[in-house]
Amino acid sequence: MQSERAILVGVLLDEPADPEHPLGELAGLAETAGAIVTAEVTQRRTSPDQTTYLGKGKVTEVASLVEHHDADMVIFDNDLSPAQTRNLERDLKVKVLDRSEVILDIFAARARTYEARLAVELAQLEYSLPRLKRMWTHLSRLKMGIGMRGPGEKQLEVDRRLVEKRIHDLKQELLTIHSRRERQVAARHDHLTISLVGYTNAGKSTLLNALTGADVLAEDKLFATLDTRTRRWRLPGWGPVLISDTVGFIRDLPHRLIASFKATLEETRQADLLLHVADASSPLVDAQIAAVRAVLEELHVEEKDTLLVLNKIDALPEPAARRSLEARYPHAVSVSARTGTGLPQLARTVSDCLGRRFHDVDVATDSGNGRLLAWLAAHGEVLSRQFTDERVIVHCRIPAAMLGRIDPAEAEVTPHRPTGQRSPADGMASRPVVS
Repeated sequence: MQSERAILVGVLLDEPADPEHPLGELAGLAETAGAIVTAEVTQRRTSPDQTTYLGKGKVTEVASLVEHHDADMVIFDNDLSPAQTRNLERDLKVKVLDRSEVILDIFAARARTYEARLAVELAQLEYSLPRLKRMWTHLSRLKMGIGMRGPGEKQLEVDRRLVEKRIHDLKQELLTIHSRRERQVAARHDHLTISLVGYTNAGKSTLLNALTGADVLAEDKLFATLDTRTRRWRLPGWGPVLISDTVGFIRDLPHRLIASFKATLEETRQADLLLHVADASSPLVDAQIAAVRAVLEELHVEEKDTLLVLNKIDALPEPAARRSLEARYPHAVSVSARTGTGLPQLARTVSDCLGRRFHDVDVATDSGNGRLLAWLAAHGEVLSRQFTDERVIVHCRIPAAMLGRIDPAEAEVTPHRPTGQRSPADGMASRPVVS
């Protein structure tokens, strides 16, 4: 299939933009979708035009570029209303797509699992439902009014009902998948879980490979990962923990897409720790970190313990740029997943962060209390047992939230303090976890 030629258009409002290439991210999206970018047009406005988003003069300029480059479509770095899209297609005489539509197209092309394909289809249908009339351009030739409803209008209503029914069916199917995914993730309670989150193309998959020795796909492309991948990471001091790679976020990620991928992002909601991976080499790193935080808030996981990881630190052009970035995010860990720089420090910091959630304790109980001993083994890490007469003292590392479930009538819980050693939980409060 021959690649389509595209003109990129961006209306710069209050969003931060790369001064050297304000449409750089849109160009990456267009190329990922398979388009050939032939020209770019920007306009700075305080508010978009209600009719065509662009001003009339810019619409004329874009129309000239379409004719000059023989373009097949125009892609906007903004979200357009159905009416704006319809007006622009009338004036430009070519297909007009907005940012959300391109993102949905990329997701549709890259979805591999059944769950991801369902999620993308749902998001596409919810996007297209208010735009069905645009797909029926022949309706404008029918005489409308009471008693004059043409066959096209009837077909439009039929299509709308079919789409609404399909949306309902998809939501029910995804709800079933989400419930199953919740049970699967919850069943991993005997393992510590870490979830990688971050802006698309920040290097999450490369970091997963570097930490675990896995060979998951890691491409220098937007949205290379759509499906969650979970691998074992042998973390020093903790043994194996589960670490998951998730779909990347992006500025103005369509809300309906976030909702559709709720099941896929269940790993993030249930994780013990989030590693927020940011591309330190991007000139828009601050805006990208803010965009990820906004999506985490929408997922209602913004309060979860999060460690910021500044990846691609080797790609920073000057040492001063690195010092400035680390000064803005003093509690972040700087790494290069490609070269391995900083990975040992990352492992130590993750161990520290996980330690904040656990306590090293001695639990003294009757040696015949099999129920409690089994419960400690299931919900904590039993490090040693010491038997004295009819009592047993279990030294274990257990989540803080679980301590309150031990009945003081059947067991005595005291902090474990071996001579000359410190508990892994000691001093953790002095290392804040921030994103």
